[in-house]
Amino acid sequence: MNKLLHENERIDQLYSNDIKIIQNPEVFSFSLDAVLLANFAKLPNKDKSNTVDLCAGNGAVGMFMSHKTNGKIFEIELQNKLADMAKRSVLLNRLEDKIKVINSDLSKFNKYLAKDSIDVITCNPPYFPDLPTSKKNPNKYLAIARHEITTNLESIMLASSEMLKTNGKIYLVYRPDRLLEIMDTMLKHGLAPKKLQFIYPRKNKDSNMVLIEGINKGKKSGMKILPPIITYKDNSNEYSDYVRKLLYGK
Repeated sequence: MNKLLHENERIDQLYSNDIKIIQNPEVFSFSLDAVLLANFAKLPNKDKSNTVDLCAGNGAVGMFMSHKTNGKIFEIELQNKLADMAKRSVLLNRLEDKIKVINSDLSKFNKYLAKDSIDVITCNPPYFPDLPTSKKNPNKYLAIARHEITTNLESIMLASSEMLKTNGKIYLVYRPDRLLEIMDTMLKHGLAPKKLQFIYPRKNKDSNMVLIEGINKGKKSGMKILPPIITYKDNSNEYSDYVRKLLYGK
């Protein structure tokens, strides 16, 4: 067994850019939304740029984006086990000179990063509100990843607006049924939504994910709706050509 692996862990690979990620289904495993977000985000190539991935989980998004920039990528993850998996995946991919994992609450970012110093933020936040009626996974790691137990849209957008430089960009993947809520919260904190791209499981099905680009202190006008992404081919479990290329390359 690989010396970097702990009990119940495995190594999965995103073949399109040859990145290996340590996964543990009992704690956290990345899914297609991480791949879509990493592909959607535009990172500055300059050496002195700074990118932050919030709610980083096992670090998949940051590592999937690492080929896009010569700058630094910081991954902020609250849960100790997930942050530890991310750190070992960084070593596995020999990315320790580019990626730093910060095991902390994102609201305490200023202990590690200066305000107004970040060029790009990515975030795959918990999708579900923490309501008394919410059915949560009994596994605390999975519950925190999916529900707003330790953070929420308000905290994420507040931290993002403070971290980002003026005209810095934020990229998010979220659920369409909370689109108005996330856009309202972005605007409240000076993050102007600029691009939307809807993901559909199949043609003629409702959208189940949306990608959002926002600009810090940007104008409210100028929204673009990008062409849709279809996950699966009709009447099959085979990935569409677009998604297959994201996962496996040409």
